[in-house]
Amino acid sequence: MSSTLITTIAAIATAPGAGGIAVVRLSGPESYAVAEKVFRPMNPNKSVRDAKGYTALYGSFLGESGAFDDGVALFFRAPYSYTGEDVVELSCHGGTAVAQLLLESCIAAGAAPAGRGEYTRRALLNGKLSLTQAEAVADMIRADSRQGVALANAALDGALAKEIKTRQMQLTGLQAHLTAWVDYPEEDVPALENDQLTQTLGEVKQALDTLIAGYGAGAVLREGVDCAIVGRPNAGKSTLLNLLAGFDRAIVTPVAGTTRDVVEQAVMVGDIRLNLFDTAGVRQTEDIVEAEGIRRSWKKLEEAGLVLAVFDGSEPINEEDRQLAQACKGRPAIALINKEDKTTQFDGQEVADCFAQVLSVSCKNPAARQTIAQAVEQLLHTKSIDPHAASLANQRQLAAATRARDALKEAQEAVALGFGLDAVGVCVDDALDALYSLTGENATDAVIEQVFETFCVGK
Repeated sequence: MSSTLITTIAAIATAPGAGGIAVVRLSGPESYAVAEKVFRPMNPNKSVRDAKGYTALYGSFLGESGAFDDGVALFFRAPYSYTGEDVVELSCHGGTAVAQLLLESCIAAGAAPAGRGEYTRRALLNGKLSLTQAEAVADMIRADSRQGVALANAALDGALAKEIKTRQMQLTGLQAHLTAWVDYPEEDVPALENDQLTQTLGEVKQALDTLIAGYGAGAVLREGVDCAIVGRPNAGKSTLLNLLAGFDRAIVTPVAGTTRDVVEQAVMVGDIRLNLFDTAGVRQTEDIVEAEGIRRSWKKLEEAGLVLAVFDGSEPINEEDRQLAQACKGRPAIALINKEDKTTQFDGQEVADCFAQVLSVSCKNPAARQTIAQAVEQLLHTKSIDPHAASLANQRQLAAATRARDALKEAQEAVALGFGLDAVGVCVDDALDALYSLTGENATDAVIEQVFETFCVGK
């Protein structure tokens, strides 16, 4: 694809606030002309218009009242830039006022303010990135764990695009043979052998099955997971929250009902970001306020992608514990039998069939944090993810891969039931269409708009 855009855009490419430097980025055919109006090289023998790509100049930034800061200009000539256009990056001293003044100077010199993700959109339109690579840029910016960075970097390097391209080529070769055999019988095109047909369909479907199966764990590493901490009053829920947070986030007292609303805190547990929700203790109560907190507790349990159910190990199991365990059955949940530093009276076997794991811990002991982290990684299968391999990064990609996989499944069924090869060809066509949608080769404007609305301005 080639860009028909003719405007030159400008935006602050660094985060707002105080910092060592701030960067204002220009991209478009007039980038050098705009930069020449707002930047004066310190060396009078140098000029912006003659600057070669991949070079830098030191100088002053100019506004309506003259020079207001000094810094560096980096030059990139089309097509050897991020966007594929002429690009100039102006690095001034960090600070909101200075960066904003430089941006305003660029706009006054003829640049237009950039929209969300407009630089990456231009890279896509100019063939510098595929749609999956463009989405990886956003994932890289949002990544808050090393595994998340590795997954985004693999996609940015084209791991997913290459994997899908391989499968497209397999299906394209298959479809070409099917089309020739069905449409040109007079040419004596040899029919596909069933073994060859089923092998190709099976290989591509298996590759898609693997991508789809790994989506959940990959999403956890990229985005984190909402985690509800539930249990009876005084079981140790708030103590657990404080343990995982690393500081006293929640009030802990021996008074039942201290936590009456949901307390939220995001923490990193290993390579996983847990969005923790410490909930009110579940019990029968006449207190209207506490009852509302308990209602919210049950709601969070139903919504969460991970449940940490805390039981008081120093007391025998009761009916409220059994009710909580049943509510966790079939959910991604771990039972924590707390207060192992005291005499244990709680029989964990009574609730074991409702949980993926049952752990005895003391939420006051810092060592419990590592134990819980390992259990969470095992339950969410994040350790089985190869961060350098191809993976699906979002719901759009998952939906496209699922459509392709389902179409191939129908093709396999058509072969098994003895339907004609023309029926198989229709299914292969559908699979290819879904894969082209995944990589963005037939993406509509609406899909592209949806992708870039999640971007920040300046990237």
